[in-house]
Amino acid sequence: MRQRLLITIVLVLATGGTLVAEDRFEPFDRNPRWDASNNRSSVGVRKLVRQDFGFSSTHHARGKRPGELGGFVNPSAEPAYYAKRIPTRTFEHRLTASGTVNCTGRQFHVLVGFFNSGTLKEWRTPNTVSLRLYGRGKVFYAYVEYATSRWRAGGDNPRPFPFLIDRKTGSRRQKGFAADTPHRWSLTYDPQGNDGGGTVTATIDDTTAVCHLDPHHKQDGATFNRCGLMTVMKHWDDGGELWLDDITINGRAEHFDRDPGWDSYQNRREYRSGDVRPRFDFGFSPTRHSGGRKKGELGGLVFRGDCRFADRMAYCGDRLEQLSLAKPISAGGKISLRRAVSDSTTLIGFFHSTRSMKPSNSQSSGTPDDFLGLAIEGPSRDGFFLYPLYRFNGDLHGVARGKDRPVILPNRKSHDWTFRYTPTGAGGRGQITVTLDRQETVLDLGQAHRLARTHFNRFGIITTWIDGNGQRVYFDDLTYTASQK
Repeated sequence: MRQRLLITIVLVLATGGTLVAEDRFEPFDRNPRWDASNNRSSVGVRKLVRQDFGFSSTHHARGKRPGELGGFVNPSAEPAYYAKRIPTRTFEHRLTASGTVNCTGRQFHVLVGFFNSGTLKEWRTPNTVSLRLYGRGKVFYAYVEYATSRWRAGGDNPRPFPFLIDRKTGSRRQKGFAADTPHRWSLTYDPQGNDGGGTVTATIDDTTAVCHLDPHHKQDGATFNRCGLMTVMKHWDDGGELWLDDITINGRAEHFDRDPGWDSYQNRREYRSGDVRPRFDFGFSPTRHSGGRKKGELGGLVFRGDCRFADRMAYCGDRLEQLSLAKPISAGGKISLRRAVSDSTTLIGFFHSTRSMKPSNSQSSGTPDDFLGLAIEGPSRDGFFLYPLYRFNGDLHGVARGKDRPVILPNRKSHDWTFRYTPTGAGGRGQITVTLDRQETVLDLGQAHRLARTHFNRFGIITTWIDGNGQRVYFDDLTYTASQK
C-alpha cells in the first residue's frame, strides 16, 4: 500500500489549550485514486469542428466586384483565423476598419477586428479590439468589445447597440440585424476618447455602439498585429457562414478580386474536440504543467456545474476524516492556470461528498453547500482572481471581494498558493487567509457562521452549482488537513 506523509501540527492557544491537526502531502507521482464523481463526464461527447473560411471568389457579401473573405466558421476552444498582417499597434494608436458583411448562416459566433496572433487562447481574447457577431436564425446580433494584455475586458459601455422595448411587458431585447442581407459595418478605436482613456466605436448601417475602456485598462497595454476574421474561443458550438468584402484597414482599401495572401491559421480543417460544455475532464494527470517536483498532478478541464441535474456536477477529492469549523484547516501547493474563458470558475477546497453534490432546483448561489476553499474566477472587466469563499447550511456564505485579491493570469505560469482557516481569527468569528506567491487576502466569517453544523470529508476539486464556461487548471504538491484530533 502506498505510504502518505502525515504532518502533525500542534497549535498552542492563548487559553492554554492545544489543537492538533494532521496534514497530508500528495505529490501525485502516481495515481492516488482519489474518490471521484462524474469528473470524466460522458455529457457532451467529442464534437466535430469544421473550419472552412478565408479567401473565396464568391460574391455573397455583394461587394463592388466578385471576391471576398469568409465561409463556414465553427466556435471552438482551438483558435483559427484569416487576417491581414499589420504593423504592430497598441492602445496608443488609432485603429480603424470597415466593410460590408452578409451573414448567411443561421448560427455562428465570430470576432471581426484587431488582435494579436501570438495570444489566441480563449474568450475574452487578450489583445483584441473587435466587433462580435452572433448569428441566431433570421437575425444576428452585434457587440463591441476589447481585452487588454492582462485579460481584463469590456464592451458595450456606455451605449450598446439598440434594444427593443416590449410595449406590453416593458422587457428589453437586443435589436437583431437581418440575415441574408448585406450591411455596412465599421470599427474604430480612438486613444484620445473618454478623456484619453480610450474609446471603441462600432456601427452597423445607421446604428452605433460606443464602449469606453474601463479606468486603468489602457495602462495594461495591448498589442495588435493582425486584422480580420477569427473564431470565438469558448468551447464547441454550432457554426455557420458569413462573408466580408470592401474592407478598409487603417485607411487602406483591401481588394479580393484575387487571393490577397492574408495570414491564415487552422482555418481549413476538420477535427474532433473534447472541449464541449459541460464535458468535465479532470482528475489525476501524468503531466507536469503546475511546476511540481515530479510528473503527475491534479487537474484538467473544469466547467462550471449545474445543481439542477445530477450529471452536471462533479468532483475529484481525497477522503478525509470528518472535519469541522471548530479547529484549524489548511491547504497549499502549486497551481498553473493554463486557459480560462469568461464566465468560468474552478473551486478547490474542503467539501462533503454527498451534501455538496445534492441536486437542487435553486440557482441562488453558485457555491456548493458545505464548502470551504477558494475560487478561480472574476468578472471579465477584472480578469481572474484567486480568493477564499465558503457556504454552510445553505444560507450562510461569504466571499472575498476586496481589491487585494491576488490576480492569476491564464498564462501557464506556476505559482505557490496557501489556504488557512483559523477559528480564533477575527475576534473568534473565524477567518480565512489565502496567498498567491505571497500576495495575501483575508475573509472574515459572518457573525455566528463558525457555529454552523457543517462538516467536510473530502479535499479536492468540485464544480459550482450554476453552469458556465470552463478552465484548464492544474495543481500539484498539495498539502492539506486530513484529520483533526
